[in-house]
Amino acid sequence: MIKGMRNSSIWSEDLNSLLPFYRDVLGLKVSFEMPGFVTLGDSNGPTVALGTHSEVHGKAKDPHRHLVGFETDDIQGDSALLTDAGVEFVEEPNQQGDLWIATFKDPDGNYLQLLQFVEPM
Repeated sequence: MIKGMRNSSIWSEDLNSLLPFYRDVLGLKVSFEMPGFVTLGDSNGPTVALGTHSEVHGKAKDPHRHLVGFETDDIQGDSALLTDAGVEFVEEPNQQGDLWIATFKDPDGNYLQLLQFVEPM
């Protein structure tokens, strides 16, 4: 039986160009690391994996294809901190029903989102 999401992987031609962004700028904890591959987040819950892949070259050609969402309890504050760190937002925080959303780019041009639920889930 499928239970839900466990991991989302983002591949790059150079893991070293992505890891500092996810670890240092977004503040995600490294839970597993081996040459060319790293997992970030709580190893007992959903994680984001980053890896070097021989078939991936350059920046994302279609960043709308998938979005990885990170839950926050302060979308305005976290957006301001990321903006101050030089992160490029393509959608400023805005409310859509019971959800606040902000969309930004990683160094490879992949789109990521901050998500804040109006009522805690």
